[in-house]
Amino acid sequence: MSQTAPTSEDPRYPSSDGRPMAENEWQLVAILDAIQVLRARYRERPDVYACGDMLIYYEEGDPSKAVAPDAFVVFGAPSHMRMVYKLWEEPKAPDFVLEVASPGTWTRDAGFKRTLYEGLGVQEYWRFDPCGGLFDPRLQGLTLETGRYRDVPGRLAHGRRVWPSAVLGLDLRPQEAVVRFSEPASGADLEGFDEMAAARFAAEERARGLAAQLRTLGIEPEA
Repeated sequence: MSQTAPTSEDPRYPSSDGRPMAENEWQLVAILDAIQVLRARYRERPDVYACGDMLIYYEEGDPSKAVAPDAFVVFGAPSHMRMVYKLWEEPKAPDFVLEVASPGTWTRDAGFKRTLYEGLGVQEYWRFDPCGGLFDPRLQGLTLETGRYRDVPGRLAHGRRVWPSAVLGLDLRPQEAVVRFSEPASGADLEGFDEMAAARFAAEERARGLAAQLRTLGIEPEA
C-alpha cells in the first residue's frame, strides 16, 4: 500500500470518534483477522482499498454523518494510507462491509447501519457474531439488488456450509471466533492473522538457522 495521501488530520473531520475498536476480545480478534486477511488479499492491487475501523464521512459539511465499519473493501479506490475516508473525495462507497457484533452494537448493526449502507450503495453488507447467541446463523450476508438488500443464501461446498461473496469472489464461513475466507474452486482458506504470524515466525527461524550455519563455515551473513 503506497503512502501518498496527506498525513495531517483535517480538524473538521477527526480520525477518531472516541470509541474503542472492540468491546471484548472475541470481537477484537474477529475484526483484526478480517482486516489482515483482506489487506493481504489486495496488497498488490493499487486500485483496491481494504481497511477497517476507519471513519467514513458520508455528508460533506456535517461531521456527525460518519460511520466506522469494522472491515471494508473498495474496488476502484487508490490503495494509499488515509486519515479518514470522505465519500465526496473518493470514487465511491465501499463495495464490501463486515460488521462484527457485540452485545452493545449488534442491534445498531442490524437496524441503523443496514439502512445506512443500503442508502450509500454498499453492494454487500455482512454481519458476524463471534461469540454466538446474538443472532442465527452467526454469519449473515446481504447483497444489494435494485436498491434493496436481500439475503445471501448459504450453500454446501467442499463438505462445509459457506456463504458466497460475489463482490470478493470468495466464500465466507464462521469458524470459531473469526470469519474464514476461501477460494470457491479449491476450498482453500486464505491465511488468517494467526497463520500469517506463524509463517513470519517460521521464516525468521529459518533465516536465523541459515545464518548460524554460514557462521560455522566462517561466512558472515549479509545484514
